[in-house]
Amino acid sequence: EVADIQTADMLKLPVPKANYHTVVCKPSDMQKDMVSSLADRADAVRNGNVDPSVDNMLLITNDGRKLALDQRLLNPMLPDSETSKVNACAKDVFEIWRSTADQRSTQMVFCDLSTPKVRFEDYRYGTDFDAYNDLKYKLVQKGIPSEEIAFIHDANTEEQKQKLFDNVNSGRVRVLIGSTEKCGAGTNVQKRLVALH
Repeated sequence: EVADIQTADMLKLPVPKANYHTVVCKPSDMQKDMVSSLADRADAVRNGNVDPSVDNMLLITNDGRKLALDQRLLNPMLPDSETSKVNACAKDVFEIWRSTADQRSTQMVFCDLSTPKVRFEDYRYGTDFDAYNDLKYKLVQKGIPSEEIAFIHDANTEEQKQKLFDNVNSGRVRVLIGSTEKCGAGTNVQKRLVALH
């Protein structure tokens, strides 16, 4: 068996220059309290005060990831924090959508946690919660037409995916939301793409 590996540096393919913007979101008071409780749980696990089948570092780490995205992932009854990552993302996506309207430029949002549980048409803000529908709800409230926002999870066949990709490349869909797994290799929607979140 023989392999000839060519790296991006060796191929010298033309690629666009990336401009990185880091958005820092301050935690809500509720999130600060919840992080403290995660630390208490970790201490209990380290000290052997809890059975691993009840609580363990993997569960604590997973809860920390959820909490970092949105406090409602740990408790859907908690309020929507103005400083959440979903709200920060909605603000940025809307500003770019508005400023690139003439070119019908497109954006992708990657979110590996809290994928859509219900169709957007069935989503009830304040009752249901998942990051995808919450983000789309907020974008629609800001003025983006619902049909210009799509979830990769709604395309279940190769034909549906290709139609969705064509719609993004043509600018009919201007915001595509998906997970790294579903929007990874083979997602060719770069013709009008101006931002990744």
